[in-house]
Amino acid sequence: MPKSKATSRADQHPDPVTNFGERPLTLAAWPTPQRHLKPDLVIEVEITRQLAAMSLAEKVAQIIQADIASITPEEAKKYNIGAILNGGNSAPHGRFDASAKEWLALVDSFWDESDATSIPIIFGTDAVHGHSNIAGATIFPHNINLGAARDIDLAKAIGVATAKEIAVTGMDWTFSPTVAVAKDLRWGRTYEAFSCDPSLVCSLGAAMIIGLQGEPDTKDFLGPDKVACAAKHFLGDGATQDGRDQGETNCSESELITQHAAPYIAAIEAGATAIMASFSSWGGQGMHGRHDMLTALLKQHWQFDGLVAGDWNGHGQLPGAAPSHAPQALAAGLDMYMAPDSWRALLASTLEVVAADAGLEARLDDAVLRMLRFKARLGLSKKGRPATRPLAGRFDLLGCPEHRELARRAVRQSAVLLKNDNGILPLAPSQHMLVCGRGADGLDLACGGWTLSWQGGGDFRGLFPGSQTLLEGLQAKISSSGGQVTFDSAGHWNDKPDVAVVVLGEEPYAEFRGDCETLAYRPGDPSDYQLIERLAEAGIPVVTVLFSGRPLWMNPALNKSAAFIAAFLPGTQAGALADLLIASEGQLDFQGRLPFPWPAYSDHFDLCAVSPSRAPLFSLGFGLSLFDQVAWQPVHEQSDAKRHDPLTIFDRGIPQGDWTATLSDAAGSTSIRKPNLTGGTASHAGHVNLRAADFGQQENAWAIQWTDEACLSFIGPPLNLSREANADYALYLTAVTKEPEVIGVALLPQHHLDQPLAKFMTLLGATAQQDQSFVIPLKRFAELGLDMNHVCQLVLQGREKSGLLLVKAYFAPMVAGSA
Repeated sequence: MPKSKATSRADQHPDPVTNFGERPLTLAAWPTPQRHLKPDLVIEVEITRQLAAMSLAEKVAQIIQADIASITPEEAKKYNIGAILNGGNSAPHGRFDASAKEWLALVDSFWDESDATSIPIIFGTDAVHGHSNIAGATIFPHNINLGAARDIDLAKAIGVATAKEIAVTGMDWTFSPTVAVAKDLRWGRTYEAFSCDPSLVCSLGAAMIIGLQGEPDTKDFLGPDKVACAAKHFLGDGATQDGRDQGETNCSESELITQHAAPYIAAIEAGATAIMASFSSWGGQGMHGRHDMLTALLKQHWQFDGLVAGDWNGHGQLPGAAPSHAPQALAAGLDMYMAPDSWRALLASTLEVVAADAGLEARLDDAVLRMLRFKARLGLSKKGRPATRPLAGRFDLLGCPEHRELARRAVRQSAVLLKNDNGILPLAPSQHMLVCGRGADGLDLACGGWTLSWQGGGDFRGLFPGSQTLLEGLQAKISSSGGQVTFDSAGHWNDKPDVAVVVLGEEPYAEFRGDCETLAYRPGDPSDYQLIERLAEAGIPVVTVLFSGRPLWMNPALNKSAAFIAAFLPGTQAGALADLLIASEGQLDFQGRLPFPWPAYSDHFDLCAVSPSRAPLFSLGFGLSLFDQVAWQPVHEQSDAKRHDPLTIFDRGIPQGDWTATLSDAAGSTSIRKPNLTGGTASHAGHVNLRAADFGQQENAWAIQWTDEACLSFIGPPLNLSREANADYALYLTAVTKEPEVIGVALLPQHHLDQPLAKFMTLLGATAQQDQSFVIPLKRFAELGLDMNHVCQLVLQGREKSGLLLVKAYFAPMVAGSA
């Protein structure tokens, strides 16, 4: 079909499957970009020719992106798939520690299978703070740190370095930067945002895009050392109700315009070649299905001619849609389905629907043209096989000294000094220093989520050569100055130190897992506060350093610390903080300024609003220098926050939160919180017995013994796990059993409690990952017909003479290669 006809029909087509939402836009009120990428006549002629030569099946395949964990290079060739990605938990051979050489070989294998056609495949990755899926890469501080640094040149330089390291592995595209204006710190993606200040997000987001792609309309643009970007997530993902990821953006259209749209206008003016649609909704309608947002606003009013990409099966969340069938998204203006594991069925269903609808075929043609334009701007055909490109295989560039020094600069510029009583900082290097705390000698808390895996965490030792923990940085600074460093994570000492540096932090997280219900630091776990208090009461001045993905309520630590530094998520060069903490010739000063206000209360959820209900403890832009003399006024230490993680069912020897346990057999049920310490606890007929047991710690597990079929059930308030099932969550059981095949596991919804257990049951040992870790994907329960919107019961059923030592039961993201 000729390009002119396809373009005009796609622009005008109000397809009947499109849901325009309950709150239409007033487009005349929306400002427009003042600069766009210049069209290239050569490219337009070529992609029009390519489109005309494609079959309908080839067109549909061109707008689908599949994940490496669910497609082989041979399948990509067979179906002419247009794009590939590696999800946060996907890696060569399922190994998060795969080498860069293995990654390049994988990218090459997909290219080789697609090279028979004139339209190469494109490979995308989540390089959100450096090439963060790759062992050995430079893991830069997250965007929240760049918001604290407020340095446009720094953001651009990190984009340049990240693009080079991506090019080393032959990849073409990164799904970044996040240009969300985060308004609720409970959101688990807060650290991916630069700030709650739209102007700061605009300047830093644009700088990052130019760093990744090059300056628009220059020879440098998308050159051999550059990659394509994807500004995300369009639109309003940072302002969802209660900070819930993928939720409803509860704001007016004027607030969308003034607070959330500006960074996308800046992104378009900076030359963004792709924009990713958001999982979130506005006016009750998901962004993947809003024609007025994706087409009327973005493509027509703003004249964006780049690619509008979907997010991970986001199309499947529209009303009446599924991951395998979502013509609504295409009709609304989506140009590429990100269908990681649903690609095969989606391809078939989309082909069937488009073949029966000439109007939708016109929209398809427009989407294909945009995908072809996206690839042509990258010059994929000219670049050739990934391994033959100029930077491919230059593994010496990964984590190279130049990039490490850039990361150290970012760490130093982004640390925010919140308290410095009596000018205790900088510390004399000749002192005896005690270094302690959970974040002192590890990189996982310093790097946060999206580091080697989706949710981050794990043992990174040996995987990032040239990295430096804060402990290592302090040791390097003091070793040559006559001082002494004693390290003890728990804060114990023999010879009393002169000062203690306590390094605290949140456990790593990404979306879903990172959404929280309180801004209190580690609610229900006072051990870190007790550590600081114990040191302070011994007369040891405490310097506290916090690694976190957001500002947190930490008043008890602020009161008892002599100095307090918000370091956010500094990455693999956390040791550069020592350059600020330790006195030296040419002393460096703190430059960081808060990119978000700091909460005065643990439930201070509206502090980023235009008119918050209460004043923050520290305002947006606050940050001390070493020369500031500010007397500390003690702050209140009252918090109503309680430890509550509804996705953790059983841990530390007791049911968690609102979960309760019940032993059941034919004679009846017995509720239990903790087993009887003397003789244990049994069901009515004695067919299941339970006692407290030790596993690494005292009484942190339950030993369960069955003599006949009976059940141990955990019952809690209904959970909506539909998002988690879509996002590859699993039920994890940390347990020890000699005969795993005799234990049945079932989840039950609220309205199916009277149905036979067998309907929703699977076997414990069927997906054994390690000796004491059993992983059952939530998708498996969904396939059994379970209503994932109202899960409220976990049932463990044994048979005669079976036994189990249960240590923990929880829902969490699946790690690569787990099942």
